[in-house]
Amino acid sequence: MKTETYDIQGMSCAACSSAVERVTRKLPGVEESNVNLTTAKMVITYDEKQVNPELICEKVEKAGFHANLYRKEEAKDEREVWKEKEENLKKEKQRLIISICFAIPLLYISMGHMMPFPMPLPRIIDMHHNPLGYALAQLILTLPILWNGKRFYINGIKSLLKGNPNMDSLVAIGTGSAFLYSLFMTVSILSSEDAVHHLYYESAAVVVTLIMLGKYMESRSKGKTSEAVRKLMELAPDTAILLRGEKQIEVPVEQIKVGDHILIKPGSKVALDGKVTAGNSSIDESMLTGESVPVEKNIGDMVIGGSINYNGALEVEVSRVGEDTTLAQIVKMMEDAQGKKAPISKMADIVAGYFVPTVMIIAFVVSLLWFFTGHDLAFVLKIFVSVLVIACPCALGLATPTAIMVGTGLGANHGILIKSGEALEITHKVNTIVFDKTGTITEGKPKLIHLVKLANTKYTEEELLSFAASAEKQSEHPLAQAIVKGAEERNVPFYPVEEFKSITGKGIEAVIDKKEIVIGNQRFIEERSKSQKEWIEKAQEMASQGETPMLLSIEGEIMAILGVADTIKNTSKEAIERVKKLGMEAIMLTGDNKKTADYIGKQAGVDKVIAEVLPQDKASVVEKLQKGDKIVMMVGDGINDAPALVQADIGCAIGNGSDIALESADIVLMKSDLRDVPKAVMLSKGTIRNIKQNLFWAFFYNSLGIPVAAGLLYLFGGPLLNPMVAGLAMSFSSVSVVGNALRLRNLKLDTNR
Repeated sequence: MKTETYDIQGMSCAACSSAVERVTRKLPGVEESNVNLTTAKMVITYDEKQVNPELICEKVEKAGFHANLYRKEEAKDEREVWKEKEENLKKEKQRLIISICFAIPLLYISMGHMMPFPMPLPRIIDMHHNPLGYALAQLILTLPILWNGKRFYINGIKSLLKGNPNMDSLVAIGTGSAFLYSLFMTVSILSSEDAVHHLYYESAAVVVTLIMLGKYMESRSKGKTSEAVRKLMELAPDTAILLRGEKQIEVPVEQIKVGDHILIKPGSKVALDGKVTAGNSSIDESMLTGESVPVEKNIGDMVIGGSINYNGALEVEVSRVGEDTTLAQIVKMMEDAQGKKAPISKMADIVAGYFVPTVMIIAFVVSLLWFFTGHDLAFVLKIFVSVLVIACPCALGLATPTAIMVGTGLGANHGILIKSGEALEITHKVNTIVFDKTGTITEGKPKLIHLVKLANTKYTEEELLSFAASAEKQSEHPLAQAIVKGAEERNVPFYPVEEFKSITGKGIEAVIDKKEIVIGNQRFIEERSKSQKEWIEKAQEMASQGETPMLLSIEGEIMAILGVADTIKNTSKEAIERVKKLGMEAIMLTGDNKKTADYIGKQAGVDKVIAEVLPQDKASVVEKLQKGDKIVMMVGDGINDAPALVQADIGCAIGNGSDIALESADIVLMKSDLRDVPKAVMLSKGTIRNIKQNLFWAFFYNSLGIPVAAGLLYLFGGPLLNPMVAGLAMSFSSVSVVGNALRLRNLKLDTNR
């Protein structure tokens, strides 16, 4: 099976996207086809043996649209695409202004005589003095407006002839009928001046103008929904300062290769991902991680392309270029998320697919009924145009993708990357969150917690730590490094080591100042030192608190116990409290021993601890929870978490975790802060609530609008809906849906509110 993305041109509403989906899904070997109206892209999965890109494009063409296989390497630079969109928006605005300039005098001429106060007109275009001049003036003012809105007619009639009527078809038939009827009446004035009372030029022209206004506002608002992606793209600088020996050469970023050294000046943007090889500075990574506090960078630290260097110059060895950079991957994740549909949108798509043909049938049937009940052609035409125009399904098609685009953008601003619309939707249903321990709840790095000096020891604590750290400095073991770092933090001196020997899995032996130093576990020390009962109790107490006790022996005497532990992150407890406040169960899953796991679990405040689980069995634990009617989110950071991340309903990876974990996850927390887990849930709840509001108003609007346009109120003595009001209402429905989606940008993700 192969998955490809296609650019689709010519779509204007949900009926269009539904038609493209319908025709492509009918192809043999197509497993899935999803079209996003907002991004104008189709993601299709198919069997290469049965289908090929040419056949897919041909099928889409037959449906009345145009398809091109999207190839990243051939695609225009995204910034160029944004410029093109801005240019098109400017042209759209110009056409709209011209149409409004013609529509205002048209309304004055056609409706002025209906006002309660006199609105004078020159005799040459006055209805009573020169009916033909009056009609021709309206015709002349209408033609430029219809010309500006010609795309409605070209697309609408083309789609209708292909058997896939859409919103443009409704507008084209409705306003086209009003215009042709008025044209016929204009010619009829030559034989009967009474025909002047049956002109509907203003209905056709003003409806087209109002729909153009709605489309312009919609396009402008849709541009705002992608603002987060655009801001990210703008972060990447075009050039970088390449270091060639003593020379500094400014070159385009595309020419930089992995391993090149670049200079990052104070106040400039970091061009590409890499490792600092010289200098130190503080860097603002807020646009990428959501972390507002600048991060200190020294030699050996990694920097992210697109972040901003504050005060010091840095020399950086480039480690990632092109699509491999963190920024490019974030942009890709967001574009993929915005291109993939949430399950909730499928209902709207199904409705939209049947909606336009149904509306056309309703318009014809209702118009015929009014005609056969004795109403004249002008009355019937007004009903026909109003029903077609008010029933546009644009709002239905925009309801879901706009909310998802804004939701994923808001998440990115908080350092929460959501990879798909489906993940965004499922997250709000999660009732159980499973946290990995090491590196997720805890720091993932052992730390020296205690040094307990035993009775009758003649050395001070500082001297004992100096002996231990000096010996352990020769070892690469993580526990040894924890002791060395602890000594450095306490500023104790290091002694020269005369002899050193490491015994794998047990401990070390060293000679310092002609004294035999031994550090290791209980069994190793007991073999080499005189036993003291005092340390056994202390060691057990340390173990019960999640620490690993390491015994220090000097000259055959046990002198001290060093407690090393992987400490809990300072944000973990708060994050788990917030998770529980949202009504979800918090479970800690680890391969560590039960005693240590229970202690960490108690500190973190989880509801349940599942310990001593082998890496390959983590996915089975998640599956077991799912079989117990739990909707599970797995939060992890390591390679061993990847199967569980995939198995869970939602996989959530810590940003500083392994690449495999990041690939396997549905959500990535760039700040590696567990407090972003409840924020992701809040974001999902807010987005789904927004989508439901959009869908409700879209359905409610059409359910209410069509009967009113069909003359239901008139039947009971009420007013008849004017086609111009129908056009305004239709445009307002689309704009209100996009506007409601944009409200998501103000959503507060703090669960402590």
